[in-house]
Amino acid sequence: MPTLVKICGLSTPETLLAAIAASADMAGFVFFEKSPRHIDLETARTLGTMAKGRIHKVALTVDADDAALDAIAADLVPDLMQLHGKESPARVGAVKARFGLPVIKAIGVATAADVEAARAYEGVADILLFDAKPAPGAAVPGGAGVVFDWDLLRNISAANWMLSGGLDPENVAEALRRTGAPAVDVSSGVERERGVKDAARIRAFISAAHSLS
Repeated sequence: MPTLVKICGLSTPETLLAAIAASADMAGFVFFEKSPRHIDLETARTLGTMAKGRIHKVALTVDADDAALDAIAADLVPDLMQLHGKESPARVGAVKARFGLPVIKAIGVATAADVEAARAYEGVADILLFDAKPAPGAAVPGGAGVVFDWDLLRNISAANWMLSGGLDPENVAEALRRTGAPAVDVSSGVERERGVKDAARIRAFISAAHSLS
């Protein structure tokens, strides 16, 4: 079965269309003002309309309250919600119930203890996304292009999970060989500069991810 690919942090029609044309499975849209990939609700409406029925839309938020999530859901009309902050298992369950949508929960990984702690979200989140743990005091919780030790994921018990953190067209095939991940997520690894996606790198990443299928 082909590896599922999520291109995260899309913010323009051109790069969204590039991801769709290259057969990405999910398009991630960031709603977090501190991120260089943040989009406003007007842009979300435009991109959401373009993506409808062509790719699964993922709304990424960081410790957002219900009011913010309601506005995002109304304008993007996402297929999945991604919680990338410090949301508890209870909060994940509440978001899932409120919107009736699958939820991706991001887990920052630096040590084996972080992977073990992710078990608390099994059965609550629909997909666990393992990302590199941000440095203390970091302004954003992901998208920094940092790779963590993939060997920490050797004994993953979750049925549905994604690998993220520092992936790019050059290393994604090796990451898949090492981890056996059923899905991968990329943001900074397909950018030509911080926050600006590159269509050629999007195509190259998806091609590399699918090369092992």
